[in-house]
Amino acid sequence: MLVENFKVNSDKVQYSNDSIVSKYQYEHTEVTQSGDAVTVTPVSTEYEFKTDTRVPKLGVMLVGWGGNNGTTVTGGILANKHGITWMTKEGLRTPNYWGSLTQAATCRVGNMNGEEVYTPFKSLLPMVNPNDIELGGWDISGLNLADAMERAQVLDVELQRQLVPHMKDLVPLPGIYDPEFIAANQSERATNVIKGGKHEQVEAVRAQIRQFKQERGVDKIVVLWTANTERYSEVMEGVNDTADNLIKSIEKGEKEVSPSTLHAVACILEGVPFVNGSPQNTFVPGLIDLAVKNNVLIGGDDFKSGQTKMKSVLVDFLVGAGIKPTSIVSYNHLGNNDGMNLSAPQTFRSKEISKSNVVDDMVASNSILYAPGEHPDHTVVIKYVPYVGDSKRAMDEYTSEIFMGGRNTIVMHNTCEDSLLAAPIILDLVILAELLTRIEVKKGGEADFQNFHPVAVLLSYLTKAPLVPEGTPVVNALAKQRAMLENIFRACIGLAPDNNMMLEFKN
Repeated sequence: MLVENFKVNSDKVQYSNDSIVSKYQYEHTEVTQSGDAVTVTPVSTEYEFKTDTRVPKLGVMLVGWGGNNGTTVTGGILANKHGITWMTKEGLRTPNYWGSLTQAATCRVGNMNGEEVYTPFKSLLPMVNPNDIELGGWDISGLNLADAMERAQVLDVELQRQLVPHMKDLVPLPGIYDPEFIAANQSERATNVIKGGKHEQVEAVRAQIRQFKQERGVDKIVVLWTANTERYSEVMEGVNDTADNLIKSIEKGEKEVSPSTLHAVACILEGVPFVNGSPQNTFVPGLIDLAVKNNVLIGGDDFKSGQTKMKSVLVDFLVGAGIKPTSIVSYNHLGNNDGMNLSAPQTFRSKEISKSNVVDDMVASNSILYAPGEHPDHTVVIKYVPYVGDSKRAMDEYTSEIFMGGRNTIVMHNTCEDSLLAAPIILDLVILAELLTRIEVKKGGEADFQNFHPVAVLLSYLTKAPLVPEGTPVVNALAKQRAMLENIFRACIGLAPDNNMMLEFKN
């Protein structure tokens, strides 16, 4: 059974015209060790959550708006907003938001007369409707969105034809272009760039954000990077290691400050959340420091849409079942502009890092299988094959040790419609980022509410290489990431975690 709307009946939850306030008992454990003796102590901590239920008019600005992902997101929103249908050889197609956690997934809220009851994920807390989003952004290519959509070759031709009138007048703002950070093969696209030094570029982006907010009449803005993968920036003492040094480096025009970092700095200085959908280290220590000092949300890194999402499920399953993965070989080939940019070794290295670390926490969780320092052989290969376009092929081989010296091999072929998988994730990231700015929390006994930490760990479910605050465990296992997000939202409305014990049916 699916229920679209519900209200929690509890003396721990208070509803008002503009907020939901819940008192929540967080049950967890503390582990201590004295000599060889290890003690696990149950602990209960009271938290209070306050969620502002006033959903704002949201502006979303995409860096790389004219790329495959940007045009696909835009076309998808417009098709849903205007109810555009189109014919294919398989028949009539209607627009949807399938692939979106917030728009197309459900959560269990209980059972009624022995039947499980579910609600849309978006019904847990008030969220922005993607149809209401005001879109804009930047691109180093000056093509209008209709021509860029045709260049991308992602959406069906009949759908493109109907979208052209809605997209032909949408033109990206000039973007920041630095050939030192992306592949040389991108230079022909760089026809729409912000002139001047790094400080001038940051100030130009800040002015563009302010102008967009005023002209579109939006209450809030979220900026998301879906542009080219950059090479890794070198983290250098005195350059990008602290907030002050980073700002000074921008003013001096230091070459190791990337375009994505410049965009993020501009957003933080404007109080605008910034999400990184690519694998490079946009969030150098100085940028994280700046975000924390200004209490502005940042999140990333790198959309988790196809091969890596499967890996974060399969390895978690294998290790959790007591099976020991010893070799993981992942091969990809794709033909879109992302693949073209990744054909350069320096940009590929950024992607290789984000894809390779995804199994680390799962391996570390089972020292019965793995000795200290032991890790599966893990190789990632990406090749550029223009013919396949946006239809990325991913092939994986997982070899594991099993009972009594046996071997088990799982081979998987995954055809990923790259941008059609990424577009709903982009929507989820900006919708959830905005929602997180409306949630405040305090521990029992504290006087004042405060926002979550600016580094948005709750976006981990949607990213390959989750950005977390220093000292916070990195969780890559997909089920755990989703449970964290869902259970915190449940806590905001006074519901316990869905622990699947179902004790009411056990006696």
